[in-house]
Amino acid sequence: MTYGQPPMQYAPPPPPQGPPGIYVPPPPPGPGVHPPFPAPPVEGRGRRIGAGLGVAGGIVALICGGGLAAIIGLGLSLNGSINERAQAVVSDYLDAVKAGDYDTAYGHLCRSTRAFESRTEFQARVSREEPFTSYTIGDLDLATGEVPVDLTYAGGDVNHTEAQLGQNQSTGEFEVCSLGE
Repeated sequence: MTYGQPPMQYAPPPPPQGPPGIYVPPPPPGPGVHPPFPAPPVEGRGRRIGAGLGVAGGIVALICGGGLAAIIGLGLSLNGSINERAQAVVSDYLDAVKAGDYDTAYGHLCRSTRAFESRTEFQARVSREEPFTSYTIGDLDLATGEVPVDLTYAGGDVNHTEAQLGQNQSTGEFEVCSLGE
């Protein structure tokens, strides 16, 4: 290039020739040309998706596991509460029979048993039985409604029996329907 001469001009390349009536686009720009938008990143995409799915799975497992633990805990708590109430009723009944308080013992009987046996018949029957000196109460069997009871007598003999429980329809409390048989 010399001074005083106009700079050289480059003419654009001629449009590509093709069959008549068909437009062929020009070739893409050369190196150093920036696209009109940035390209999305491709490195680490699979790792980010995997990490995201792992975190989501962990949260779901934590929530479901916590819910399952809560349900199991509630079930165990309710079972313990029901067992405690059943043992208390049987214990109250046996304490009254042991003390000779037949009116209180009769009050712990379920409606169907009281309909079958009057208070005086109950008192006469129970007072004829051999008195026990102590007892041990087991856990309630929810399937049968029975509580195992071991009655210990003065001579050291032990009678393994069951207290059959019923439920009061108005209060929902347990009641003793029978002891033995």
